[in-house]
Amino acid sequence: LIIDFGGGVKSDEDLVIAFENGAQMVTGGSIAVKNPELFCKWLQMYGSEKIILGADVKEHKIAVNGWKDESGCELFPFLKDYVEKGVRKVICTDISCDGMLQGPSIALYKEILEHHPELYLIASGGVSCADDIRQLEAAGIPAVIFGKALYEGRITFKELENFVS
Repeated sequence: LIIDFGGGVKSDEDLVIAFENGAQMVTGGSIAVKNPELFCKWLQMYGSEKIILGADVKEHKIAVNGWKDESGCELFPFLKDYVEKGVRKVICTDISCDGMLQGPSIALYKEILEHHPELYLIASGGVSCADDIRQLEAAGIPAVIFGKALYEGRITFKELENFVS
């Protein structure tokens, strides 16, 4: 089992606590906007396999503070800057879709991969059924995060067997 810890990691101490308690990876979202120097330090110290960039997006703008605030950062310049700094894994959550069970933002994720095919993109938000996962897979999205659809029984563990190698 691989654990990626994310949410509220704001200091070196927070990062160490996450790793010391079993996380193999840590995702930084708001910290990458508010304190890019610290995020880049983590990227250099721990590497791109352990530090994941979180990009919570609404209408191509990065949101911070648990989606409460718009940062003013545009998605594509934000990603370009961090790719140039060594980021290789990104969790992108379209916050207008998350928890809505209306389908993921496949066009957005495809656009990200068109700009940055080198990224390992983890799509998050909107998954309502196994067919949504199939569509993400067909679009070349290598990974997905979902919860509500499983919790509400819209996706079964049996259906998920088709996606596990």
